[in-house]
Amino acid sequence: MPYDQLCRRPTPLYEAGEAKSIVRLLMKELFDFSLTDLCCGAVERLSAAQLQRLHGAHQRLLDAEPIQYVLGNATFCDRSFKVNPSVLIPRPETEELCQWVIEEEKKNRQTLSSSPQLLDLCTGSGCIAITLALELPDYEVTAWDVSLPAPNTAKENARQLHAPVRFEQQDVLKLCSAPAQWQIMVSNPPYICENERSTMAPNVLRHEPELALFVPDDDPMRFYRAISNYAQWALLPGGQLFFEFNPLYEDFLWETLAGLGFSDIRLKDDSFGHTRFMTATRQTQIRLNSFNLHRPRIRSRIPNFAVCNST
Repeated sequence: MPYDQLCRRPTPLYEAGEAKSIVRLLMKELFDFSLTDLCCGAVERLSAAQLQRLHGAHQRLLDAEPIQYVLGNATFCDRSFKVNPSVLIPRPETEELCQWVIEEEKKNRQTLSSSPQLLDLCTGSGCIAITLALELPDYEVTAWDVSLPAPNTAKENARQLHAPVRFEQQDVLKLCSAPAQWQIMVSNPPYICENERSTMAPNVLRHEPELALFVPDDDPMRFYRAISNYAQWALLPGGQLFFEFNPLYEDFLWETLAGLGFSDIRLKDDSFGHTRFMTATRQTQIRLNSFNLHRPRIRSRIPNFAVCNST
């Protein structure tokens, strides 16, 4: 099958430019073909065994399977992570969340304890926990997920990338109050309502894990509420909580954190201009009131640049 025909066939699912990029990535990963190779007829010189391999992978693309699952890996913060249908494919926005955590940690580094601990909740592939463990080597990093298969994938990623992360199965909806131990807590939990299914692409709906995507229409902030309640006890005084969230529920999340006594609540936009991230600090003394509800909101936008460059 000629290269131009390979690029045309996925276009009912993808725009023409995206379809070309996906096919080029597929050919690069499968056969190490450059764009020059493709334009010079390399596809037509494939062996029968190679053509069979190409046909199988291409058919998976036509079935709306994401290219990351077809290849078995996704790039996040310049590192390659194994992915499969048991874990969500890492998004570029979440790279920006990691970058913000790293920036904030550098500001507060001189006030940290000797062995600071960081917790990633709803870890999935482990991309957040592993990235932060590698970029913040002074931290002891723990990651939780309710899914049974997800921690296995995350552990494999940690082994592959030599990241010292402790992965545990834990349902964040069933957390109880606990002694303060975490300097940083970070989470990108499920936040898409069931009624948003009709607006989503088929490659997401058919293949990515529903457990990592959806929340009930009548309780869209269930994970944020549970994590925030846990954080008011489990964060050390002065510790920070970071969230990636659905911009539709910005006010609810702000009021939840303020009502639990968190201070220095700040928002940050992603590189697409959407209010996507929030951080809050546990006060020295827990005060369950709404003092912060009317504090001015500090907004800043992350510029559109490469983040989390590995060393």
